[in-house]
Formats: sequence, C-alpha cells, structure tokens
Amino acid sequence: MVNALHPVAFDAAVAPGAGPFPPTVEWAFKPMDDAAAAQAYTWRLAHEHYENFTVVSWLVPRRLRQDFCNIYAFCRTADDLGDEVGNRELALQYLAEFRRQTLECFAGSTGTAIFTALAVTIKRFDIPAKPFLDLISAFEQDQRLIRYPDFPTVLDYCTRSANPVGHLVLYLSGYRDEQRQALADKTCTALQLANFWQDVRRDLLERDRIYLPADSMARYGVTENDIRLGRCTPGFREMLRFEVDRCRELFQQGEALLDLVASPWRQQISLFGRGGMAVLAAIERQNYDTLTSRPVVGWRTKWALMCGALLTMAKASLSR
Repeated sequence: MVNALHPVAFDAAVAPGAGPFPPTVEWAFKPMDDAAAAQAYTWRLAHEHYENFTVVSWLVPRRLRQDFCNIYAFCRTADDLGDEVGNRELALQYLAEFRRQTLECFAGSTGTAIFTALAVTIKRFDIPAKPFLDLISAFEQDQRLIRYPDFPTVLDYCTRSANPVGHLVLYLSGYRDEQRQALADKTCTALQLANFWQDVRRDLLERDRIYLPADSMARYGVTENDIRLGRCTPGFREMLRFEVDRCRELFQQGEALLDLVASPWRQQISLFGRGGMAVLAAIERQNYDTLTSRPVVGWRTKWALMCGALLTMAKASLSR
C-alpha cells in the first residue's frame, strides 16, 4: 500500500513500463494541509488541464468556481491514477489508496492537496461520498475489464464513470432530488458514449480497451482487427450510425432537465448537452469513420455554443 504521508514512490523495478508520470499522479499523495495552498493547487490544475474550463467557468457563479475546481481536481487525479500510471496492478494500488483517502476525508481527516481542498466543498454542500467512490470504482474497472459484451454493460460502466459528475454539479447547484439526477444521468451517459465513439481506435491502440458492445460488432461484422488497422468498413459505418443514434436519443431525453433548473445552471447544462451533440454531428460529417481520423469540434463551433449560452443567460437576466 502506498504511504499517504509521503510522495508516491515510483519504482520502475516494481512496475516495469510505468512512468513518466504527469503532475497529477506525482502530486496525488504529497502532503499538504494548508487550505489556501491546496485550493490554489486545484484552481491551477483545473485551468491548466481542461482546455475549456476557463470558458465554461464564465457560466458558473463566481462564488462556486473554486468548488468546481476542487471537484474537477479530484476527478482528474483519479482518472490519471487509472490511465497514466502505465501498469494496471500499480494503478489499482494507487486507486485503492485514493479510495482510502476519500473515506478518511469523509471521516474528517485530510492530508493532501486534493482532499484538503475538497473537504471544504464537501462540508459546504453536504455532498455524500457515493459519487466520489463511484468514480474511483469506474477507474478501477478500467484496469480489469477491457472488452464489453453488450450495451447494458457499457451503460452500467457509465453509471460510475460519468453520471456521478452530473450528481456533483447538481449538488453544487442546490439540487438533491432523484428526478433531476436521473435526467442528468441521461446527458452524462450520452457524453461518455459520444467520447467513446469519437475515440474508438485510440482507446484500443493506447489503452487496449474497446467500449463498443461486442454484440453490436458481431451484428455488423466488425472485428477488433478492423479497428486496430483503421479499416473503416461499411459494417463499421452502419454500426457507428446505430450507436450514434441511440446516443442522440439519450441527449434528447436529458434535455428535460433544463426546465427543472434555474439560470445560470440551465445554460451550463445546456452547453454540455449541445457540445456532446456537436461531437455526434462531427462524427456524422465524417460519414461515421472515426478510425482513420478523430472527429473534433472546431473552435468556431465551440465559440458558437458558448456565445449562444451567454446570450441566453443575458436575455434571462434582462427579463427578470
């Protein structure tokens, strides 16, 4: 077990092929009990790691921006402990230690930057441990399960890899009810799926993971070797069209949440959904070929989404 009182000892002899490590992993277990320094770290981490964080944060009330950074830092660090270590067994050890520290945080004991900062947000909004533990569980699953037999299995993964983020946003927004959480789950799951369909080949080549349901691949005659070699067959295009269509349906179902939240949360949540739909549109523009090139949402589209959200927020302000 990693010693939480000291920086992580990265030993290539113990973990062949592990490293070099990003700053998130290097800092994951370093001691820091000064709240101001810890929050400065999470603020910096959020703005350096998430390319759209500064833009999106314009839609977040100033009083909550630090809390968003604290939560983002947890999510980013947990994700990197799973994906950036380079050794699955070592990643599981680090995630187990991160889980232990999460439980200690909820018991009132903190000693690292992430949890010293996060403890403030947890107390302020009375956030339960479950969404944080669910996220860790998903990153642990990534070390153990790298192929998915069917769509329900993929959806089950999304309940822990994506949906907890929506619950955390709702907690910061002041909403705690199951109805809003269930609708947020639709959007969060759809965002995760859109990311999967955007990165089918990269996930296989870089992580040895295939999130496409095996039964869908079999139905359309798509093989793992097709994906690995970047062969975009007619069957692959039809399969991805099918997956994109049911992903879009989830986004559409999640739109019902917008009528149940106040501004500016409506604009923030709307931006997430519209951004995900823009990814699906980018996939369609490539005729569902995400193997030979990765579909991306261009800066013009990103700014159009952002400006539309800001305009909507301004109109809401003027109408009050």
